[in-house]
Amino acid sequence: MTHTHGKPAIILLAENDPGDQELTRRALEEAPFQNELHIVGDGEAALDYLFRHGKYQHPSLSPRPDLLLLDLNMPKVDGRQVLACIRADAILCRLAVVVLTTSQREEDIICADDLGANSYIVKPVELQPFIQIIQALEAYWFRMVVLPPLQG
Repeated sequence: MTHTHGKPAIILLAENDPGDQELTRRALEEAPFQNELHIVGDGEAALDYLFRHGKYQHPSLSPRPDLLLLDLNMPKVDGRQVLACIRADAILCRLAVVVLTTSQREEDIICADDLGANSYIVKPVELQPFIQIIQALEAYWFRMVVLPPLQG
């Protein structure tokens, strides 16, 4: 049973690498249940989407995500700052955030945990393991975990 009540799961991917964006899109297209993927290419755009600023003002352009896949090392505003802003907001603080990054640095893992990331995953460099991780993430967050709904 999924917490999306028969509706597609809304996933926001904050990732600046076009190749990783495409791999994630492909992996989610092959998933056994419906999802709606939204992609932003930097941390500033992620915050605009989440807080509905600029081109994301209208809720139809920025539906509340059920899950945020967040890269740490992005231009403009990095993933750490995005995560801090999310956790400081009364509505978004409950958003499930999975850090999906290339960094294996212990200080990045600790920082993400301190900022309230729900999980930290190092992106595999090979195609098939990357696809398997994305599909496992979707199965875990939308089949097994029950998440609180976000308001607004």
